[in-house]
Amino acid sequence: MIKKYCIEVGGIRLDKMLSQLDKDISRMMIQKLIDKNKVLVNGKIEKPSYKVNKNDIITIEIEEPQESKIVAEEIPINIIYEDNDIVIVNKEKGMVVHPGNGNTSGTLVNAIMAKCKDSLSGIGGEIRPGIVHRIDKDTSGVIIIAKNDKAHINISNQIKQHLTQKTYLALVRGVVKENEATIDMPIGRSTKDRKKMAVVKNGKNAVTHIKVLKRYKENTLLEINIETGRTHQIRVHLAEIGYPIVGDYTYSNGKNKFGVEGQMLHAYKIKFKHPSTNKTVEFTADLPEYFKEILKKLSEEE
Repeated sequence: MIKKYCIEVGGIRLDKMLSQLDKDISRMMIQKLIDKNKVLVNGKIEKPSYKVNKNDIITIEIEEPQESKIVAEEIPINIIYEDNDIVIVNKEKGMVVHPGNGNTSGTLVNAIMAKCKDSLSGIGGEIRPGIVHRIDKDTSGVIIIAKNDKAHINISNQIKQHLTQKTYLALVRGVVKENEATIDMPIGRSTKDRKKMAVVKNGKNAVTHIKVLKRYKENTLLEINIETGRTHQIRVHLAEIGYPIVGDYTYSNGKNKFGVEGQMLHAYKIKFKHPSTNKTVEFTADLPEYFKEILKKLSEEE
């Protein structure tokens, strides 16, 4: 499909102009189209930084979405809410969100494909249809799935503009003294282990807010809100200040008296504006049973 536009006002970068011309194209898609030379200005290839001029003719070649090659699998998932635009899932611990190296099946996407294959957005590419954001394999909790491109673009833009509110619960090692605190430390790829993230001087801005919900003898239950969404942000920040999440083998030694494998981190609540109604909606996901049982044991030990 070819779209053609005649520019009325110049002086704006090409990539920004494209986002203004067509609200149905995400920033990620714009970048891909430019990289693949699918965007021409007066019949020529230009860089994203090119400043458009009045009367420039911009043509955009948009490829038709490819049929997904992901195999739909009948995997039980906990759907909290569903309508024509979104599906809200309470992802269980241990489930990978989307297929990748070493994980071609058994993922949330495989399960969602079986539930609503004909009504998932394709903006994320065929490898992760409908996926607007993600949470780690061993992090449980609420996640949004987009059922159409309009919803996908709308929610993605809310996330990029920090208009969504994500609240997590975590059990950490150690007793946190402050009732509330803000961790503002840049995060980037670790220089010692490229498979890990770390607090690094030249990393990307990362801000995490923590609040103590309950203190135990050797542990603390925290409520966490994030302003940014860096890879492993919460896990890295908490380990950096000396309170690693129980069970997190990547950012601590993983030792815990509960025998938990994988971090005790739960995406408890998400708040955003519905892509169709523009009304604020809020969804919560119950803690996993194992998490509840451990908190019960900790309370009984006091």
